[in-house]
Amino acid sequence: MTTDVLVIGSGIAGCSAALAAARAGARVTLATKATAPDECATWRAQGGIAVPRGGPDALARDVRAASDGCADPDAVRALVDGAPEAVADVLLDTLSVPFDRDGDGFDYGREAAHSARRVLHVDASTGRHVLGPFLSHLRGRERVTILEDTAALDLLARDGRVHGAWLERDGDVEACFAGATVLATGGIGALFPRSTNPDGATGDGIAMAARAGASAEDMEYVQFHPTVAGGDEPFLVSEAVRGEGALLRDGNGERFAARYHPDAELAPRDVVARAVARERERTGEVTLDVSPLDFRAAFPDLAARCAARGVEWRSGIPVAPAEHFLCGGIAVDREGRTGLDRLFAVGECARTGVHGANRLASTSLLEGLVWGLRAGEAAAGYESTRIDAPPPLDDDPPLPPAFAADKFARLRRIVGEHLGLERDPDGLRRARAALRRLKGEADAYCRTRTSRDLYELRAACVTALLVARAAGRNPESRGCHHLTAEASGRAD
Repeated sequence: MTTDVLVIGSGIAGCSAALAAARAGARVTLATKATAPDECATWRAQGGIAVPRGGPDALARDVRAASDGCADPDAVRALVDGAPEAVADVLLDTLSVPFDRDGDGFDYGREAAHSARRVLHVDASTGRHVLGPFLSHLRGRERVTILEDTAALDLLARDGRVHGAWLERDGDVEACFAGATVLATGGIGALFPRSTNPDGATGDGIAMAARAGASAEDMEYVQFHPTVAGGDEPFLVSEAVRGEGALLRDGNGERFAARYHPDAELAPRDVVARAVARERERTGEVTLDVSPLDFRAAFPDLAARCAARGVEWRSGIPVAPAEHFLCGGIAVDREGRTGLDRLFAVGECARTGVHGANRLASTSLLEGLVWGLRAGEAAAGYESTRIDAPPPLDDDPPLPPAFAADKFARLRRIVGEHLGLERDPDGLRRARAALRRLKGEADAYCRTRTSRDLYELRAACVTALLVARAAGRNPESRGCHHLTAEASGRAD
């Protein structure tokens, strides 16, 4: 199989890259593990898309402040300067996303750590109103081929250049040679016991890029969302609900957020998430009190979701933090280029420098859109080159059906215990040792077997180890990386 541009991943970042590459005249193959749009993180995005309403400077200041001073100012400027054209071109003119309106204008929402109302949204289900039309639009383009239920196992790389990837579908493995390859594989939520991400968020793109020699940066900065409801099937309660006046209360019914930050419920996510976790530990429960607003009228989708899950929102929604977003990832430049020739990365798997140590609410879809368009255009124009590459081996007998799942459960226990909201140096050392052993096992099995679940396990091990190593090297608590005991020096 050959193509001009291979895009791996079908969220807003991957779709944007595919669109831009096709517009530039390239033949595009978009491969995705998903079998339906709701298996992508974009589909689950609730709050919306922050835009530089009233000018870019205020939004840029808020992004940098939320990042705990760690955002790259040039990357932030690229985001806010590119936002108006990208939103108007793709979301409004091309896809006609039906953002909520207030009379003749848009109904801009406000979320935590934003200094103004500037978030475009569709109720609290913005992502599905973006991704559904986006995929439909791409299916209608002559130059775009979408391969669903198709996993990328590994990159075809040689001498610092990427020539495509090995793709697996229904157990069959085929090389896809591409002039350029764009990773848009999303986040790492599946590595954690509790996450807002889909089950397929196993860090595939990050692991493949790292194995091929690309650099990963800021991997210690894993963001937890403070208000996630539900037990075995967690669901996000949008930050926009607090933006409209909802209050956090402890198990005694007392409001507590102002004790942790002057902005109370609208403080940066890392602050609120740790506050919720501590109050849950201290008082047994934290609820989101939505009585200050007309919850059903303002957020009908969320009210319906609560009812479907048996959550009685009128008496307060029980919430707890859950893994939500990776602020780091594969290091890229302003066009999504990695350190490997003809390999690009966009979306949550990429580290653009925008988020620093903590992400500002409703900037993830925007980042995926802006960087996806840039990367897609830059990726067009390369000719595919075939290389001799031995296919992955599949010589040994299949493993028991639950083998990979059991190993993955072990990985989640390690990650949940040592790489969560709060970390300590000794726990990080133990995590690195355990993850190295688990990765060694996964590597050994993948040498002679090509099942998708084994390759996902290996990707998860590689990515978790990158997080643990980055956390161990950083002795300073910043944003999402919070140490219970300050480390001295640098760990290996």
